[in-house]
Amino acid sequence: MNNTNKIGFEKPNLPELTKHYTVVDMHFHTHYSDGFSAVEEIANRVRELGVGIAITDHNDIRGAVEIHKDTGILSIPGIEITSKEGAHLLIYFYDIESLERFYENEVRPYMGNSVMSSISLKMEEVIERGRALKAIIIFPHPYCVAYTGICNTLFSKERLRRLFNMVDGVEVINSQNLNKWNLRCAVLGFNLNKSITGGSDGHRLRHIGKVVSYAFCENNRESFLDAVKNKQNKVIGKEIDILRKVTSSSFKLKANLKNYPDIVEKNFKYSYTVINSKSKKLRDNIKRSINGKIENNRKRRDISF
Repeated sequence: MNNTNKIGFEKPNLPELTKHYTVVDMHFHTHYSDGFSAVEEIANRVRELGVGIAITDHNDIRGAVEIHKDTGILSIPGIEITSKEGAHLLIYFYDIESLERFYENEVRPYMGNSVMSSISLKMEEVIERGRALKAIIIFPHPYCVAYTGICNTLFSKERLRRLFNMVDGVEVINSQNLNKWNLRCAVLGFNLNKSITGGSDGHRLRHIGKVVSYAFCENNRESFLDAVKNKQNKVIGKEIDILRKVTSSSFKLKANLKNYPDIVEKNFKYSYTVINSKSKKLRDNIKRSINGKIENNRKRRDISF
């Protein structure tokens, strides 16, 4: 089954959706990384909305482990890894023990200065290590404004093809992203015909449920993750308004201050590759234009003879 008609760019009607489907916000951050809210507050809000939640803090699992202890809600153990290149990766686990084992063996030993720093493993290495456990691996916000999305100039087209073959799918709507980038993510989801997810990527309580993934399945972790893996879920949601984006971004910026040197270095490298890529395109366009004019002149000479 392809992903046509499985992605809806509209406000989720959560009371109606939760009557018929298992509904999960698959991307949320706590104060353990760059979020604002404590786990208890998140759990209370999730209960009010009647949805499930995947706490996916950056390079950290304390929030996911803590909310797992609340048996009254559906939680998906997850983590958002920042690879050595700076691009992000979401990994969802079927049980909390697998998440803890993955973190202790494959994340913690390779950590940078803070949870917001890149770990020292390249993207392929992170994926391969995640594959050793029962998990679903997703590229979040593959298109976005910076290098944190996998679809950026730091990765060649050939390498991207390999990476897309290694993962289960992509996040097609992210409430913190710009609409033009989410639309590109959705098109990518159509073209890849792999698993799709959506989440708020929220950092405040009011973001919960702005984008959700939902499936017609039993309301438990295994059934829901199986539905995602087997491409039987749908995604619905919208981007948050620009004022809330500014507020959310300012808080994330404060959380990233300790990581400032790493961010500057990656922004510099990313900017260089973008400029270099655009310069190459410009050179190629000029070359094509010149060759085209030469060819046209040659044809005119041939006709005149």
